[in-house]
Amino acid sequence: MPISGKLKSPTFLENQKVSRFNYPEIFVLILTVGLIALHYAFSPSSMALLAIVVLPSLMILVYNYQRPPSFWTSNIVVVLLSTIIGNIQFCTVVSLSLAMLIGVRIILNTPNERFKLVVVSAVTTIIFYYVSVTLNGDMIDCHNGLLSPIVLVASIITILWKFWDIHHKYVSYDRAAQQAKGRLNTMVSVINKLTRFIPPQVWQPIVKSDSSVSVNNKRAKLSIMFSDIAGFTELSDSLSSDDLADILNTYMKCMTVIANKHGAMLDKFVGDGMVCFFGEPSSRGTRQDALDCVAMAIDMRRAMRSLRQEWRLMGFEGLYVRIGITTGYCHVGNFGSNNRLSYTIIGKEANLASRLESMAGKGDILISQSTYDYICHDYECKYAGTYQLKGFDEAINAWQVLDPDANKGSLSRWVDHTLPGFNLHLNFKDMQNYDYQEIKNKLNFALERIEKEEKRIALHEKREK
Repeated sequence: MPISGKLKSPTFLENQKVSRFNYPEIFVLILTVGLIALHYAFSPSSMALLAIVVLPSLMILVYNYQRPPSFWTSNIVVVLLSTIIGNIQFCTVVSLSLAMLIGVRIILNTPNERFKLVVVSAVTTIIFYYVSVTLNGDMIDCHNGLLSPIVLVASIITILWKFWDIHHKYVSYDRAAQQAKGRLNTMVSVINKLTRFIPPQVWQPIVKSDSSVSVNNKRAKLSIMFSDIAGFTELSDSLSSDDLADILNTYMKCMTVIANKHGAMLDKFVGDGMVCFFGEPSSRGTRQDALDCVAMAIDMRRAMRSLRQEWRLMGFEGLYVRIGITTGYCHVGNFGSNNRLSYTIIGKEANLASRLESMAGKGDILISQSTYDYICHDYECKYAGTYQLKGFDEAINAWQVLDPDANKGSLSRWVDHTLPGFNLHLNFKDMQNYDYQEIKNKLNFALERIEKEEKRIALHEKREK
């Protein structure tokens, strides 16, 4: 099931909006004006107050049942509460009881709406206070009887009920937030694992901009590299599956680090081979893309020397990388269907890079004429010949990229020489200053052993004569 399918089901937070009546003050309003009318023996002013308050209260009760709260409804409730306070001329207990309800209602609104409600409440209270004084004089007495205690108790119950409701919502929201956090952490963990199967150049723009993903590709000029391990097929026949997997994983790990360092788009692994290209989705210019591709290939060849030395010590001989590179137009983008997509390249130039790789010798980097034209001023190359490759009508000129350190003599950062029974591999780039003495001791010891063996062989030949 897709991850998004789990997020479509209704949550508690969505149901919470329509599960309760958010204005319990309405019941206190109706109760208060009813008691006021009873307290003043249904006098005209008390009946007018009853009508003014009850009718809008009933409309709010009907209209806002199972609806989320709104500023305008809160505004009407505050006006009705303030009307009663002003009409009873600030009767102490009743006024304080209703003022607490106004305070709760103001607190429950957003910060930018609270000041508006305070102003509305103050203006309404003052207006109806003067209306009450004009109609009734200063003779209102609401301290006797049950009016004050009943309104006070009703207000306290309403406030406590509202407090319990808010607490219940908070607990529910917190529980839902923890569940959402757990789901989010799970999704992040899953996405982090899935990104290992997708090049960062593909998934990072999708994550950053939430861009749409569909079957979409375009024609672009790319520098494409195919590589594999020469001798791996023959070696695999004599190795166990565990050793084979260890060699392949070590090789892929090392090559992936180099590809990422140079900014290559790592398209795919094909057995012991890999496909990389430069130019999309981000390009530094066609020439620079070609230079970056060749630089990456040279680093891969150098790294293969160190790996080959490690494998020799393990008893695995004769593993070399061979690489083919070309520059030209291909179609690149998302291929497949809406259910399964692959960001890859398709075109004649991709086939050419594959053919050049198959023609390369052990440790060789073969490039096409188009790539040579871009990089020949920066890298020394040797003409490798003209090849009639499968799938190409015209003969293809190929060039071999030489190691930039090969002609530096004593300044070379690499020394790699192999003869039957002899293997010398020096990587000055990775050597540490404190290791030089130990290396010299090992070389002197090897030289002494060679001299002794040479004398022994010479003495043996002399005796035979």
